[in-house]
Amino acid sequence: MTVAIVHLVAAAYMTGVIWFVQVVHYPLFAAVPAEASAGYARENQPRTARVVGPAMLVEGVTAIWLFVDPPADVSRWLPFISGVLLAVVLLSTVLVQVPRHARLVEENSTEALREVVSSLVAGNWVRTVGWSARAVLAGVMVAAA
Repeated sequence: MTVAIVHLVAAAYMTGVIWFVQVVHYPLFAAVPAEASAGYARENQPRTARVVGPAMLVEGVTAIWLFVDPPADVSRWLPFISGVLLAVVLLSTVLVQVPRHARLVEENSTEALREVVSSLVAGNWVRTVGWSARAVLAGVMVAAA
């Protein structure tokens, strides 16, 4: 039960972070002047990693733990589906969002930056929906346990 609660806290935390990123953080990238955007984007990466890294680690470890050893009243399907969603979120992060962040560092025209920011916001919906669904599933696991 403790692992399920820790998992819920990590998933809920990441859901809150990703909604903030979706609604506030990524759209504000478009307001950064082109001449300052590379430095802003470079500074954003390590700061964001400090905020999300520990929670993502806890979430990943507890997701595996719940799959291997789910609480007695939790169907193995719940941690499996939740794990698949986590894999989708992580793949989207690595394959879609990270390269777009790299482009923010490289681009120096206002038009190109707006295009990259627009693609960041649009592409981030995969993670926003995925983490939101994971939080719901984590809540269901805690309720069932």
